[in-house]
Amino acid sequence: MGLVPTRGSVELTAVIAAGSEPASARYAKERVAMIEGFELTGAVHRNLAPAALVEHALRNGEGALSETGALVVDTAPRTGRSAKDKFIVDCPEVHDQIAWGAVNRPVSREAFDALYARVAEHLAAHDVYVFDGYAGVGPDHAKRFRIVGELASQALFANQLLRRPSESMLAAFEPDYTLLVAPRFACVPERDGTASDAAVMIDYAQRRVLIAGTRYSGEIKKTVFSIMNYVLPQAGVLPMHCSANMAADGSTAVFFGLSGTGKTTLSTDPARRLIGDDEHGWADDMVFNFEGGCYAKCIDLSEQHEPDIYRAIRFGALVENVVMDPVSRQLDFADGSITENTRAGYPISHIAGVQADGRGRVPSTVIFLTADAFGVLPPIAKLSLDQAMYYFLSGYTSKVAGTEVGVSEPQPTFSTCFGEPFLPLDPVRYALMLKEKVKAARADVYLVNSGWNGRGERMPLKYTRAMVNAALSGQLDDVDYVRDAHFGFMVPTACPGVPAYLLDPAESWESAEAYAARARKLAAMFADNFAKKYSHVPQEIRAAGPVQA
Repeated sequence: MGLVPTRGSVELTAVIAAGSEPASARYAKERVAMIEGFELTGAVHRNLAPAALVEHALRNGEGALSETGALVVDTAPRTGRSAKDKFIVDCPEVHDQIAWGAVNRPVSREAFDALYARVAEHLAAHDVYVFDGYAGVGPDHAKRFRIVGELASQALFANQLLRRPSESMLAAFEPDYTLLVAPRFACVPERDGTASDAAVMIDYAQRRVLIAGTRYSGEIKKTVFSIMNYVLPQAGVLPMHCSANMAADGSTAVFFGLSGTGKTTLSTDPARRLIGDDEHGWADDMVFNFEGGCYAKCIDLSEQHEPDIYRAIRFGALVENVVMDPVSRQLDFADGSITENTRAGYPISHIAGVQADGRGRVPSTVIFLTADAFGVLPPIAKLSLDQAMYYFLSGYTSKVAGTEVGVSEPQPTFSTCFGEPFLPLDPVRYALMLKEKVKAARADVYLVNSGWNGRGERMPLKYTRAMVNAALSGQLDDVDYVRDAHFGFMVPTACPGVPAYLLDPAESWESAEAYAARARKLAAMFADNFAKKYSHVPQEIRAAGPVQA
């Protein structure tokens, strides 16, 4: 059924296709402002229930069900974010606010508008799935997002990862940002000014987003996060790439960390209520989750080590790029042949013991997670306020030697504020906001290393959990500390439930000289990274880094 567009923005009547769920019929006559300038020739499926979206995805041949009922899809050839395909529209309204560079690369208004029109025309020729939802909580800290795409599986992802509006909210829904998502549209670099056949473009001034040429659903999630990182600081709220949980007494902790450091695993604790596993805001009176779901990395996932995440992968969950036996429909989480970046997206309600409203008190404990493959960082250390800002800006973790061809020794990764790809503003702005928030809350800050020792052995998860629990419960407040000679932070000499020798990384090395040499090497890498990126930060923060011998 086609509808002729009016002048300017086009308002299209949502058409429910034959076979759609009766519960969706109440939306059939609602007007949905969508694709400018083009006649809609397909059906519009707006805010279908997860069960209906799974049916559509199976009918469309987008994936298959696992033995647990999760929808399994293959997003190859793109199985992760396409960082080189990300652009921001450069225009007078935002030019002076954006931290332009390798992460935030400009695209002209003319190029964006032309490509946006082509993608809109492409979508207008197909059935589309619309999800209207929220990121953030409450009237002061939530933003409305309309996601218009061609895959039911990606609509399911949006439905599970964002917050769902009530019927009354949906009836009056007007988006703050609109995302066009067209994985089957191939960009032409010579024509479209893109870096490849894919594009992820944000127009902050006109509040429009274009995602084309990729089925990887993480692009939707992280684009929403990038937008929140742009708008919330203007309202005095610190956006954070972190997980958060809450104790029975209401005390809250946040966990910053890059992929593979344990951010999701350590925050999913049966003794605490999970606020969220990845993206939060820190307002003056609370910390709150942006999302309504989780997007867990699941390579080597097991019920024994991560039971909550393992059991969350059931009907309603979307699994990306995990190898599945075609007969038994069992998922092989140990098989990374498609990608090591296997993922599962599921509603947060699939986790037992969640904080349903997605909010908690301002944090009393802040934890920076790292996975140090050099074997020199202690498994836990307490940071001063300026040290916290130094290590927050550094955003350090590392790769193990041998994980990639040509990698013969550990490789450091420095991702500003533990989320550099998603920060449109000057990173120092986020760091100074964190400093003020930590100071006002009188929060303790710890650096927790879930990585390797000098013998190449990874810290057992049970000991990392014991150290985190000790920090959160105040059990490290009265123990003795020693200052690390290379990095300057304070290291506890004892921790309940952890052998004392594990707290000193030098104990795992064959010689003190070998340990010191490797520690100096890593310290120099920190200093070099900081000197290149952050010469403009206050001196007290620059002076809080590793001690240079």
